[in-house]
Amino acid sequence: MNCSDVPEWTYTHILKSPMEFTEFESIIRILLPEADGLALERFRKMDELYRDWNSKINVISRKDIDHLYDHHILHSLGIALFLKNREPEVFRTWLEGGVSVLDLGCGGGFPGIPLSTLFPRTRFTLCDSIGKKITVAREVASALGLENAECVNARAETLPGPYDYVVSRAVASLEDFLPWVKGKFRHQVLCLKGGDLAEETALAMGRLRLPKGSVGVWPLNTLLHDEYFEGKNVVWVEKH
Repeated sequence: MNCSDVPEWTYTHILKSPMEFTEFESIIRILLPEADGLALERFRKMDELYRDWNSKINVISRKDIDHLYDHHILHSLGIALFLKNREPEVFRTWLEGGVSVLDLGCGGGFPGIPLSTLFPRTRFTLCDSIGKKITVAREVASALGLENAECVNARAETLPGPYDYVVSRAVASLEDFLPWVKGKFRHQVLCLKGGDLAEETALAMGRLRLPKGSVGVWPLNTLLHDEYFEGKNVVWVEKH
């Protein structure tokens, strides 16, 4: 079933807050049916794992841990939704494998762990400069059996690269973030960012001399019709 064939009310009806796994699973079966039984089981296990680790090392706000599925896992998968709906050929290469992705500033594992769960044939490197955060990401990835996810405690400039793609979630402004990954990617940077991005993208394009058409914004509420996703976007930057 194509996402465009599913009436809008389906998403509005399904999305509840805080979201439980059964509601999350219903959305994934509609929007990302490529997630197989193993992936769905790994998504289910994330709730227990993150609750346990968050009680030891606070990587998710204590007030937000009940929103793990909507605010963190589904949000992370917004990158997959962008690819599937705007760049289906790229989406297919991520499914088929032979692609490398760097998640820079992954914190406790977002968006890298949900994405590596959905795309088990793509190689993910999750990187954060804060050791305790990468400990959580590494232990969760290990408990889930994600052999395609490597977690490293490092700064961007020390990474060898290049990777095919770079992903991130609300790490820094574009004008700060893009210099960190200069020369580190072959195709695209995909960032999850909120708010009105017109000024931020214009500033980055001007200061970094990015060519017209090399930066774009895709609203997540194109598919996720819920108040939480209002103003949340995938920002893509093409290599130039």
